[in-house]
Amino acid sequence: MNTSPGAAVRIGALVPLSRPGWVEAGQHLLAGLELGVRDVNDDGGIGGRPLELVIRDTAADPERAAAAVDELARLGVVALAGEYHSVVARAVAARADALGLPYLCSSAVLDALTEQPTNWVARLSPPQSSGWQVYANFLLSAGHSRIAVATQPSVYWAAGTAILRDYFTPRGGSVIELDAQALTPAAICDELAGNRATALLLLVGHPDPAVPIVKAVRHDQRLTNLLIGAPAGQPEFTEWITLLGAAGTAIPFLRYLPEHLTPLGTQVETALREHLNESPSFVAFEGYDTITVLTAVLRTNGAITTPWPNVTAEATRGRIHFTHAPPINIWQWPQPPIQVVDRDPAAPTHFRILHTN
Repeated sequence: MNTSPGAAVRIGALVPLSRPGWVEAGQHLLAGLELGVRDVNDDGGIGGRPLELVIRDTAADPERAAAAVDELARLGVVALAGEYHSVVARAVAARADALGLPYLCSSAVLDALTEQPTNWVARLSPPQSSGWQVYANFLLSAGHSRIAVATQPSVYWAAGTAILRDYFTPRGGSVIELDAQALTPAAICDELAGNRATALLLLVGHPDPAVPIVKAVRHDQRLTNLLIGAPAGQPEFTEWITLLGAAGTAIPFLRYLPEHLTPLGTQVETALREHLNESPSFVAFEGYDTITVLTAVLRTNGAITTPWPNVTAEATRGRIHFTHAPPINIWQWPQPPIQVVDRDPAAPTHFRILHTN
């Protein structure tokens, strides 16, 4: 790293900005990261040196992301930040750990982000098991004990299905798997009509096949009372409601915001809204908080060398610190806010909070 006076302190930012990545999520994540850097530099930078993002598009490709980590390490970044897709973040974490390069994961939730315990990787978003158990508790409290999941082959979706099954089965519930690779949306509707499931969870990609499945279910008179859910958060972004309209409302999903933002969060929300020209998602706040944490470390230590045990930062969604508790192998913010929300049928651009942790 160039440590000469005035030289920029560089952070590698990994975000999905092209298909098949979830581009809108990547845009919101990057907006938060960039706003965080702007605010740090407006406040004097890091000891008078400017903070700089070196951005790489992962396109939801683990191999591409791992190669980007190698490139960013050669460029002398002091840390890595970002990523939304869990399978990509897992590849980034593995490579960062191998190189001894600090990585603060902004938004990916897969529990097993690394195979072995590491001091190089930390995460702001909750582990999938934590968030999805909150979601399962919401379903049970709403009277849904027999659920169906439309799923695709993926480590992330398989982990989600296992979390749901492990939660529902001991409580007298059940989980029925429907293979969205093998079944058309119409065939999924036929399967749903033939069993007693009261909820269908979309453990599939967006927009395909999630959007066609929602359209098919909403138009099937046999399934009028079926709840559609999306724990992975597909309805969070405006593309969802643009593609589905009213059919995309009343579909509960997970997001990681508190009921009330901190004073900093309120200021950041206004700035993000102006930058994005729309309401910022929780992913944008995760991006901003990532920079807040890394800046706290840099301003305290002047460098980032496995800093996670000692860092505390006042961020947009609360005070952030990290713990390292098995079976999670990385440093983890232990109490990120978790909500179950949906889009209001009476006002599709607004969200209703249905359940919190």
